[in-house]
Amino acid sequence: MIRKLTALATLSAFALASAATAQSGSDSADLAKKLSNPVADLISVPFQFNYNQGFPGGKGEQYYLNIQPVIPISISENWNLISRTILPVYNQNISDVDGRQIGFGPTTQSFFFSPKDPGPAGLIWGVGPVVLIPTVTDDIATDQWGLGLTGVALKQSHGWTYGALVNQIWSVTDNDDDGEINQLYAQPFVSYTTKKATSFGVNTESTYDWVDEDWSVPINLTVGQIVKVGHLPVQVTLGARYWADAPEYGPEGWGARLQITMLYPKK
Repeated sequence: MIRKLTALATLSAFALASAATAQSGSDSADLAKKLSNPVADLISVPFQFNYNQGFPGGKGEQYYLNIQPVIPISISENWNLISRTILPVYNQNISDVDGRQIGFGPTTQSFFFSPKDPGPAGLIWGVGPVVLIPTVTDDIATDQWGLGLTGVALKQSHGWTYGALVNQIWSVTDNDDDGEINQLYAQPFVSYTTKKATSFGVNTESTYDWVDEDWSVPINLTVGQIVKVGHLPVQVTLGARYWADAPEYGPEGWGARLQITMLYPKK
């Protein structure tokens, strides 16, 4: 199945690239670099398609789409407020008990207060609150309100971007049926962007459940290209994922990713 998904992702990317005119030059390279920065002053709307396998019995499969709009808001002469939203939509069959599940997961809403100009030594950073919103349907995940803190720090130099994004969320509603949420998320990342606006990246999107004392550690390898569809710049990204660690009933082996990111640069 993973071969089929990878082939579908590749065909989709080539189809989009064939229908578009490749966007080249310094402008597109600058856009690609901004996309590597989670708190860049750039409106973007990624649609991230993911596939996981290897759940209990080796037959379980999970497809999900993350809708991830990023909206920077100027709040003063020197500061931006960056709104980052992640709304997941699932189609999965990962256990014999639950069977096929189709619906929404919890929405993660982050706000980063970030200086408009890099700090000493070119450090780019942002901190703020993160809210977990109970948008879950079909019992796909724990459906509770959560609150926490989030932060990001990175540097960009000579095409390289390296840094980390973290957050910690605690449940704030008393829902015994869903259990307690106490979860750390850590995303260290490294990427390189060429002058032709091609970006190569590696990251982990790791979570640690303090309640169950379980790590989930997917390692993602990606390659993305800026193209132009009409007058709209778009980044097409293909990726492969390997699960270095996961809970007992979690995914194993390899997964895949296809991401289409719509960009709305300032004119």
